[in-house]
Formats: sequence, structure tokens, C-alpha cells
Amino acid sequence: MFNEFKEFAAKGNLVDLAVGFILGGAFSTIVKSLVNDIMMPPLGLLLGGVDFADLILPLDGNQYDSLAAANEAGAPVIAYGLFINNVISFVIMAFALFFLVKGINAMKRKQDEAPAEVPAPPRQEVLLEEIRNLLAKQS
Repeated sequence: MFNEFKEFAAKGNLVDLAVGFILGGAFSTIVKSLVNDIMMPPLGLLLGGVDFADLILPLDGNQYDSLAAANEAGAPVIAYGLFINNVISFVIMAFALFFLVKGINAMKRKQDEAPAEVPAPPRQEVLLEEIRNLLAKQS
């Protein structure tokens, strides 16, 4: 089993998978920052100064100014503003991955459509064809 795992890792599959996870995590961090720090503040301003991260539904019946205040009080809340942020992050990441896969598929199609070059016949075959042609002329 250890030899099979070593063979699997040596093929590059495991390394490719690890690199994909690391890049995915880094990309996720960038997208979350884009949504939380760049997109949501202007959107909240357009909607009357709403901070989406503080949109909560307290389940204990009390009103809290922010999610941090509700958490400090130990109140159970539904943080639907954070959910909205995460949905927007997911949509952005899904679009980015869609365009990445679309580009890779287009490159694969171009490679598949490229005509394969016919290799030159080996020298022995060329000589045999010449001999055959000479014999055919003599008869």
C-alpha cells in the first residue's frame, strides 16, 4: 500500500491536488476581501448606510446594534447579512471558475482540432518502395 501511495504521489496527482487546494484557499481569501471590503460598503451606502455584516435577526426578542453586540450578549441570532456576503462571494468564485474551465476547454478543443502531422516513413520503407517500383518497371 505504501508503494502504491508513493507511486501515486510521484505521478504528480497529489502535488497537483495540494497546489489546487492552496490556490483555492488564497483565491477564496481574495474574493471574500473583494466582497466584504470593496463591494459591500458602497452597496450598503446606496441602501441607506446598511452594513450587511450587521444584518441580524435576534431570536431572543431583543434589539442589538450589531452582530458583535449580540455575540457579546450571548444572544442567539440569525446572521443573514453574513449569509448574503457569502452568497455574493460564492457567485463571484463560481463565475471565475466557470471562465477558467471555459478557457481550458477552449484550449483543449484547439489542440484536438489541430491536424496531427504524418510522420515520415522510416528509411527502410522508402528503400523498399523504391526497389518495388524499380522491379515493377523491369517487368
